[in-house]
Amino acid sequence: MFGMGWPEIIVILIVGVMVFGPDKLPDMARQAGSFLRGVRRMMDDAKEDLSQELGEDYDKFKDLNLRDLNPREFVRKQLTEAVETEPDPVPPGKRPLKKGERPPFDPDAT
Repeated sequence: MFGMGWPEIIVILIVGVMVFGPDKLPDMARQAGSFLRGVRRMMDDAKEDLSQELGEDYDKFKDLNLRDLNPREFVRKQLTEAVETEPDPVPPGKRPLKKGERPPFDPDAT
């Protein structure tokens, strides 16, 4: 759950008991649960409203993943695809330099 294991959850519970006290902790957990249910309900309502507004075009956007719109995710996806499809670094007809060999020098290019 959220990349946390049992040790992290136990530490959070212990800190919660120390900060809020054992009598207020169940009420805080209940409030957090109702907050998460409210957020989930809002997301479902937004998806339903979007599907109603798009009408017939909704089928075109069903495959749309909102994570793909995140700039970091977009750049990461593009870079991994570029690395996977990267051509051979040595062009055909060329050979890699031997150890200690100097690359050719072009005075006009500098």
